[in-house]
Amino acid sequence: MAARGINMVALDYPELETLIVRIKDISGFDFSGYTRPSLMRQAETYLSKNAMSLQELLIHLDQGGSAAYDLIQDLTVNYSEMFRDPEFFALLQSEVCSYLQSYAELRIWVAGCAAGQEAFSLSILMTEADLMDRTIIYATDLNQKVLKSAREGVFSRTAIRSFSENYIKAGGKTSLSDYYNVSYGKVIMNPEIRKNIVFSIHDLTGDGVFNEFQLICCRNVMIYFTLEQRRKVFKILYDSLGMLGFLCLGKRETLRYSGFEDHFRIVSFHLNIYQKIL
Repeated sequence: MAARGINMVALDYPELETLIVRIKDISGFDFSGYTRPSLMRQAETYLSKNAMSLQELLIHLDQGGSAAYDLIQDLTVNYSEMFRDPEFFALLQSEVCSYLQSYAELRIWVAGCAAGQEAFSLSILMTEADLMDRTIIYATDLNQKVLKSAREGVFSRTAIRSFSENYIKAGGKTSLSDYYNVSYGKVIMNPEIRKNIVFSIHDLTGDGVFNEFQLICCRNVMIYFTLEQRRKVFKILYDSLGMLGFLCLGKRETLRYSGFEDHFRIVSFHLNIYQKIL
């Protein structure tokens, strides 16, 4: 499907619900737990860039092939950057890493890892805290396209400039350039930073617990879910977290109304970092 125009296609909410049902019928993937405004924007952008009406898209989906897969990849939001919210990483370094020193083995889960920016940031953080040699980072996403990019660890030189600024603000101990090489105008993360990261597919809306973790970062993911879906995801995160492990949410997210508020102590109210106590 090649883009043939740039005119924006507008959907109404009943049409969006029709699309959600059709995607589930064809692929089994359920978007019903996603907030409608965000999903509406993604769907309209997809239709517009491919110059399709909703009816054309539904016919295309019914024809099978990779259509549903391609659509799902585009409807999932995959924006991130390295050391996003530098104060978050600074607080991890000062408050959380000292506690993690007591573990002989550490498992970290980055849920909704996009192209790996958060996973690479945590790998650098753990390296500078002398913890990476005992740490495995599981970085998951449901989008196979961005996971492929994450495994390659390649970023543009434009992006790396803002990443470097974030790293310095986060209290980095050296230069971010120590952790990557430049080749043919692209930035490639060093093998030492990538070797203890496992990238794999995991759908927070449908898959369950797959390990026990001492630190879970699920930042800027919950904002795309309905309240009901968030409660289901919080149950997965809670069950995946070892006792006294840390749960990190985005600045616009919270444990409130999750049903698990009493099971955590607040490490940082502003940055939404919590420690499991029950």
